[in-house]
Amino acid sequence: MKIAVLGGGHGCYAAAADLAERGHEVWLWRRDGAALAPLIADPTITLIDAAGRRTVRIAGATGDIGQAVRGAALLFIPGPAFAQCDIARAAGPWLHDGQVAFLAPGTLGSIAMTRTLRSMGVSARIAFAETGTLPWLCRKHGPTEVAITMRATRLPTGVFPARDGTAAFAVLREAFDSIEPIEDALSGALMNAGPIIHPPLILMNAGPLEHNERYDIHNEGTQPAVRRVTDALDAERISIRKAFGYGPEHFPLRDHYENDRWMYGDSHQRLVESGDWREHIDLLSHRYMREDVEYGLALLASLARYTGTTAPLAHGLLALGGAICGADFARTSPRTMANLGLDTLSTTALSDLLQEGLTG
Repeated sequence: MKIAVLGGGHGCYAAAADLAERGHEVWLWRRDGAALAPLIADPTITLIDAAGRRTVRIAGATGDIGQAVRGAALLFIPGPAFAQCDIARAAGPWLHDGQVAFLAPGTLGSIAMTRTLRSMGVSARIAFAETGTLPWLCRKHGPTEVAITMRATRLPTGVFPARDGTAAFAVLREAFDSIEPIEDALSGALMNAGPIIHPPLILMNAGPLEHNERYDIHNEGTQPAVRRVTDALDAERISIRKAFGYGPEHFPLRDHYENDRWMYGDSHQRLVESGDWREHIDLLSHRYMREDVEYGLALLASLARYTGTTAPLAHGLLALGGAICGADFARTSPRTMANLGLDTLSTTALSDLLQEGLTG
């Protein structure tokens, strides 16, 4: 199967290597031509995981998104939420009916990207899938080298529009055998772990992050007080899921820390032991703030307002992150229900939209 991997982050290089090693025709596209140059010259990626170190050849790397997208059955898009609509604008002219775009995770990018495509006059029938996490715990070690600490064992995934789920899941399962179908894309967005795990870690460790050049929020930054806040924030997420009528399993984040039932299995200790997450985090620009707080937590807080669910931590952490950045994320985030144009819909109308997609 031809797969287009769109973006240049850690997950893109892990995806390209892992999916190519499984026998797929993988094309990697990214905007930054200079950073991509080594892979264009020699389309091989050094992959490091529990099985050792080896070189994996991909079909190609390209700065021409049309070359990557044309004829691809699956578009894998693990980039940050703030890049999704830009990717939609770049890929739009080359999309065709039947393709599946996999957002890992999504933050309701399925609706935002579909609206972007429709505004361009793109009428191709694309199914967007949203899951709760990146399929790999991974970090790049160089321009063409990536380390995978763990692979996801469970990927709860919803499709937009849900009516296209059967065909979309058939494509997704060719690439990921850990896919677990759930109700729809909003259910998938409410599985997103990033807005639950990262905001408490960066906001409650803001002092050490600004004092130290490098700091591991998953090691010394994960203390009992932080864990208690994370569990309480996750309880708010689960309450919102229940308010929408979504049933279990809700994938509580405590399973990431305490057992092997979460999306990566028994992963926290291996994540810490790898040392790959001891890094510099600029609180004003890092993805944990600009994606997980500004986009993900803003969406969660707005969903709480929409459903009338009590969520003091979601609102409070969002306000704290905005204060650090000098912004009002609750008002300005592109992913609030209001800024997505969804806040005036009745629950029935929202359910119909998630099932049938955008009309007109």
